[in-house]
Amino acid sequence: MSINWFPGHMAKARREVEENLKKIDVIIEILDARIPHASHNPMMDEITQHKPRVVVLNKMDMADESETDRWISHFKSQGKYPVAINGRSHQIISKIEPLAAEATKEIFEKMERKGINKRAIRAMIIGIPNVGKSTVINNIAKRKIAKTGNTPGVTKAQQWIKAGKNMELLDTPGILWPKFEDDTVGKKLSLTGAIKDSVVPLDEVAIFGLDFLQQHHLQDLNRFYNISVDEESGVIELYDAIGKSRGLKMSGNEINYEAVTEKVIYDIRNAKIGRYTLDKVSDFDGDDQ
Repeated sequence: MSINWFPGHMAKARREVEENLKKIDVIIEILDARIPHASHNPMMDEITQHKPRVVVLNKMDMADESETDRWISHFKSQGKYPVAINGRSHQIISKIEPLAAEATKEIFEKMERKGINKRAIRAMIIGIPNVGKSTVINNIAKRKIAKTGNTPGVTKAQQWIKAGKNMELLDTPGILWPKFEDDTVGKKLSLTGAIKDSVVPLDEVAIFGLDFLQQHHLQDLNRFYNISVDEESGVIELYDAIGKSRGLKMSGNEINYEAVTEKVIYDIRNAKIGRYTLDKVSDFDGDDQ
């Protein structure tokens, strides 16, 4: 699956992030807990350099809990400050603020030794489209500041946001990188909604999602769609079974494969079938992310 996705506003956003780095103390990176590796923008590592980083695994309620715990341990081992959250929870600031304080402790101790008065922690929030960044920001700020939506590319400009008494947040637009070298990354991003459906072959995305469930969560797949397939069942067999079970047919009683594709993507994307993590820590041990 070939995806080249680098709109002009994302190129501009990258330049703005680079220009504002000197103003901030800590990076707060929002990741999708279902795809902690795929939703991490490697380009941002080059830009943010050595700034301390709080890693927020959002949408934890849609991800496998035990796998999220493994990712938390993984990020801690890399010297980062991770936390898993549900972006709609009202307890977000109480989870993120202590980590930001811990991450910037040395910075403020150095300022204190120089006689510089204590000020708010200045944090830059980064994240690719549709990881729930705007929802997190609105909950932190206790009011609707950032636009939200279940489509990528909602946030278009940077803005400073007051968060309680101890933090100031610089929001940034979601930024993807110029090209996905790994097809699998593109499919994971598509399946979770980080890339607009209009720029990807949705049938490939649905087939990828079904294959994942077939290999790792077969019982859930069969139970949800009330079908009976096994690990060896082919794509057409899967589509036919789901189409018949859900009544997704065209005139002539033929299965509407396009409707099945849309249904499968919707169900996986919205955790209707179950809670799953597409990125397994064991596949990325030793990774520098």
